[in-house]
Amino acid sequence: MPQPPSLPFSREHIRPGDRICVAVSGGADSVALLLALHEANTAQRDSLGVGLSAVHVHHGIREASESDADLAFVQDLCIQLDITLHIHRADVPARAAENRETLEEAAREVRYAFFRTLIASGHADSILTAHTLDDQAETVLMKLLRGAWTEGLSGIHPVVTIPSSSTRPGRILRPLLSTRRSEIESFLQSRNQTWRTDSTNADTLYTRNRIRHELLPQLRTFNPSIDQTLANLAELAREEESRWQGELARVLPQLLLPGKPVRGGGRAVATTPGASSVAIELDRLRSLDPALRRRVLRAAARQLGFRLSFDDTTRLLALAGFATLPTVASRSGATVHLAKGLRAQRSVREIRLFSESDTEQSS
Repeated sequence: MPQPPSLPFSREHIRPGDRICVAVSGGADSVALLLALHEANTAQRDSLGVGLSAVHVHHGIREASESDADLAFVQDLCIQLDITLHIHRADVPARAAENRETLEEAAREVRYAFFRTLIASGHADSILTAHTLDDQAETVLMKLLRGAWTEGLSGIHPVVTIPSSSTRPGRILRPLLSTRRSEIESFLQSRNQTWRTDSTNADTLYTRNRIRHELLPQLRTFNPSIDQTLANLAELAREEESRWQGELARVLPQLLLPGKPVRGGGRAVATTPGASSVAIELDRLRSLDPALRRRVLRAAARQLGFRLSFDDTTRLLALAGFATLPTVASRSGATVHLAKGLRAQRSVREIRLFSESDTEQSS
């Protein structure tokens, strides 16, 4: 009898001898990834040659009976495959309330914090998550609706580097980003492998679920290949962002000035912990093309720990004299208040960015 077809996944960043740990929720995607890796690792020819384990996070979001059943399912699967399972329990609703996060944000932070712990403790070199092409399409669309820049439109990255105390950094890998959810279910059915279904996946109170169940089906009536189109957009945005980050790394040291100018020359730089500001000469900004100018301003804000929205960036450009807004004066001494406590002040020669909590006083 012929062997059922295997599930395609990217081996590009998986090296023989690696310790890889698969994040398994019990859903179809993660179960398929674990099963596919186990098959590839135990194959007689072209074996992966890796140390394989799994991790399951018990979020404490749903009814205990359902979450406990998911955990029991994953435990039984790992016993069946003879794979070590790392378990982490968390109270995500409590964290979300404490940090004013959505449940989705809090759950993600909990998962990735534990992933970093597994890497730092030496249990894994890479954590593999089962994000699919469908997940990528949903993510790009969700970011687009929220007004993301190109870094947001890059969606789910196939590789994310995690700092580590070992000689080489840990990584989060997504080897199924080119695989459709339909392929995954066909693969599992060919193995008679069951999976768990998260009851919250149908709850349209969650933005991602509304996109999955309501918006994307509508978009497919305009473009049946919209999922692939959005995934392609993510790849293009990722390449564009990588190109721009290289350019910014080259030009920023030449453009950003610390502190503020003082009489007689030089610059005053605050010594109070946490106090900082950066400035950019207007003549230098004027010499840049609009795309680079916008990115330089946003990068300057990021150096102070802030992320500028499109509107805030436009206000900053108006302060510098490169855009026109009735609410922003483009003159020396003018100040604008930007998001989350970031301020910008214009002088005759430069734009200076600083935090409202900064002990430096604007002059």
